[in-house]
Amino acid sequence: MTRNRSATSLAALLLLLTPLAGCATEQEKYCEAVKDHQKQLTEIMSDAGPTSLLEALDSFRELRAEAPSDISDEWQQVIRSIEGLQQALDDAGVDPADFDRGKPPEGLSKQEREAIARAADEVGSQRTEVALAGVRQQALDVCKTQLWL
Repeated sequence: MTRNRSATSLAALLLLLTPLAGCATEQEKYCEAVKDHQKQLTEIMSDAGPTSLLEALDSFRELRAEAPSDISDEWQQVIRSIEGLQQALDDAGVDPADFDRGKPPEGLSKQEREAIARAADEVGSQRTEVALAGVRQQALDVCKTQLWL
């Protein structure tokens, strides 16, 4: 009876450890994706132009798809805010490179200017800045890779 109980305990322990092995694989896949995107994101973000985050959006989406659950909320916030800005610009028919918040292109309605301004505020919000900082810190601490975002 003791031998049967030990075998049952061992089986239960193996079942508990199996998800942990899956998490390591998830983390490894994410870290590999971070390393794969590092050079491209560094080049995009080094420009520091007004369209940098918009240009990085596809890479961010790919990283979000690989992100483990402990960082997925941060990626979601970053992407949601950038997509909101992209949508506001698209809705107004504005090329991101042509939009200067202080001098919007001719022909925009007050409503379009305000929508773009609100979306830009969300990209620069503390909530998005904290999410970006979390993504950077996690990439550095867990993946040992510096992401310039």
